[in-house]
Amino acid sequence: MAISVTWPQVLAWRLKRQFVDPAAGEDAVSVIRRLTGVQAQVASSAELAVAVRRAEPRRGEIDRALWQERTLVKTWTARGTLHLVPSDELSCYAAVLGSFRHWEKGSWQRGHGVTAAEVAAILDAVPRALAGRTLTREELVEAVIEAAGDEHLREALTSGWGALLKPLSFLGELCYGRPREGRVTFAAPRDQVPGWPAAPPTAEEGGLVLVRSFLGAHGPGAPETFDAWLYRGAARKATLRGWFRDLAPELAEVEVEGRPMVLLAEHLDDLVATEPAAGVHLLPGFDQYILGAPRDLEPLLPKEARAKVSRAAGWISPVVIHGGRVAGVWEAKNGEITLDLFEDVPAAPLKAETERVAALLGSREVSG
Repeated sequence: MAISVTWPQVLAWRLKRQFVDPAAGEDAVSVIRRLTGVQAQVASSAELAVAVRRAEPRRGEIDRALWQERTLVKTWTARGTLHLVPSDELSCYAAVLGSFRHWEKGSWQRGHGVTAAEVAAILDAVPRALAGRTLTREELVEAVIEAAGDEHLREALTSGWGALLKPLSFLGELCYGRPREGRVTFAAPRDQVPGWPAAPPTAEEGGLVLVRSFLGAHGPGAPETFDAWLYRGAARKATLRGWFRDLAPELAEVEVEGRPMVLLAEHLDDLVATEPAAGVHLLPGFDQYILGAPRDLEPLLPKEARAKVSRAAGWISPVVIHGGRVAGVWEAKNGEITLDLFEDVPAAPLKAETERVAALLGSREVSG
């Protein structure tokens, strides 16, 4: 029989697992690994997501991990968005996301203004262009056009948010390189990532790694919640069921207020013993605490507040968390934090947390 737990328990447990309450992350890589990646299209939000989870944030630690130690890598992963992920896990993302192959669908090609032959030419040219070197976007575009002999690709490759480069990222053929004079560069993971595997994991192997990681931060969960987080429902249902079936010996069944879900069995006792949270926390935009949960999870995000949190063009607002629940949103302007609360929040802990985050924003420990 499944053990019953409440949503306040689950949310408190997630805050603890995600190094929010308490802020106990050991270093940037540990935090990002625990969170199953950190969304990074807004660099300052990614930096703050790590800093608020560290008792003593260190200046420049993300850049050091990316470009000197190379223990982090920046590229497009979950939901096709830019992420920071541990370097030794990138091949698992590539194994899974590369198996979707949505760029082979005519609807995707028409939506991006390219033909199947042009997609094939890009997939062939980019790995050869990046072999042993890093290139700016402009340099990469020129190299692809020269190799493919197709000037039409210029417009497609330079418009949008890198849509035609994302399949290369999903296939493990492209990631961000060290910026050059403030400009983005791209590199091949086999050159950028130490220990890049000669034989990549299978989609089945990679899927198990990602499901296990997801449940460790965002559990309890179910195939559909993992699927929504990974790529908005793009995984084949049989594949999803296979990952969860193969992990079954490691899983425990729970009921969260009547809803059947699973989590890693090693975490069951901790979840059951967790008391509802009472703390107040300010989390940045695009935070994994929000992104790892369904948008319609009422115990986390009240229905009347969704439009303020999940905004136009996929923008996710910075949030105020009280008792594990979204109680407001916030923004920083001219060094000051402005709050927009839609639930009562205790004044003293709110003031202390606001001052803590304002200090992080105003110091050189994190930027943005």
